[in-house]
Amino acid sequence: MNDWVFGHDPVPRLLAGTLVFVVMAVWELLAPRRVATHRRYTRWPANLGIFAAGVISVRVLVPMLPVGAALWAETHRWGLLNLVAWPGGVEFVLAFVALDVAIYLQHRAFHAVPILWRVHRMHHADLEFDVTTGLRFHPFEIVLSTVWKLAVVTVVGAPVIAVLAFEVLLNAASQFNHGNVAIPRWLDAVLRTLVVTPDMHRVHHSVEDDEQNRNFGFTLSWWDHLFGTYREAPRGGHTGMLLGVKGFRDTKELRLDRLLVQPFRAASS
Repeated sequence: MNDWVFGHDPVPRLLAGTLVFVVMAVWELLAPRRVATHRRYTRWPANLGIFAAGVISVRVLVPMLPVGAALWAETHRWGLLNLVAWPGGVEFVLAFVALDVAIYLQHRAFHAVPILWRVHRMHHADLEFDVTTGLRFHPFEIVLSTVWKLAVVTVVGAPVIAVLAFEVLLNAASQFNHGNVAIPRWLDAVLRTLVVTPDMHRVHHSVEDDEQNRNFGFTLSWWDHLFGTYREAPRGGHTGMLLGVKGFRDTKELRLDRLLVQPFRAASS
């Protein structure tokens, strides 16, 4: 089973990611949360282009993906979960939760450490908030995130199936929680008890620093409550809030060439 998962790792991730993208793109057309001021054709080519650059960079620069690291750890009996025999379901849940809190901590580090923020800043500099924002991460960030996950998977000793499930759900969650979609308030409140919703994560994309440094979670919503970084809503309301990063709000910043070199540039005054 593990060998099959390792050999076919890209297939479920590609199929699930494509399905979620199509669903979210259609949902955004039918029931948008905010009126977009920048058309898809001015943003999507660059956002999807930077996503493709990230995928290629990982394949070229990182010798092993998280699923491969999980198989290696299991074979060599590395990691905390390999020290004792756990029931399969318990091991799966523990590994999934450990990986999710690791991503939360990684996200906070990318905001707190100046050199990491310069890499992550490009993600925040999008002038809209939609499904492609959830794919818009600089290749440097994707490579660093992959290396971090490799380390966590190895230390935890996460089982292969848990790592694959986490990778699939992380990608799906990123596209969902960046969606420009309207969700009834009562349903959003229910969903927030478990997962990060678009309204919850949109606060994090505010141009205001105090709002931008809240709601770091990607999949599970628990960590922001636990670590005191939760904010229910932006002060200006979701339809009136200003998105992006100060100093990178010119329309030319939406071009792919500008996205690629943004970590090396200072914000304009």
